[in-house]
Amino acid sequence: MVAKKRSGRKTKTAGAVKGGSGRYQFTLAKLKDVPAGTGYSISHGGVVEGERMLVGYIHKPRGTGSRMHAHRNEQFNYVVKGTLKGSVNGKRVVAPAGTLIYIPANAPHTLVATPEEDVIFIAIKDLSQGIIGRAVDGTTKGPRYERGFGPGD
Repeated sequence: MVAKKRSGRKTKTAGAVKGGSGRYQFTLAKLKDVPAGTGYSISHGGVVEGERMLVGYIHKPRGTGSRMHAHRNEQFNYVVKGTLKGSVNGKRVVAPAGTLIYIPANAPHTLVATPEEDVIFIAIKDLSQGIIGRAVDGTTKGPRYERGFGPGD
């Protein structure tokens, strides 16, 4: 049985690629680079959206990450390269390559690439919204930087 093609090609994430309608295979590392945390992170990467889920191939430069934020989507992050550290719902997380991080919907969380190397992770979310969440403090004052990695350091 062949799935019916849907006519709506719009994505919830600006710049994301829409899967389906004959597009079923994607080289994640070669997708158009889009912001993945506007206002609270400098993370970026390619994003593919299906009908109910999205997948992002996300890059976090070493020593940088997201300020505390949340989103309506449930999320899994699979670390491909490097190490992410931070917290999810107040619980400390240290996730080297090969680790899967689960983030419940609406859970406050912050994740930073350790200073040793850039991080690549695969983000998988439901499509209750796009890839970008909202900082818990309600501001868009920028990403989180580890000491020595900020613009003025």
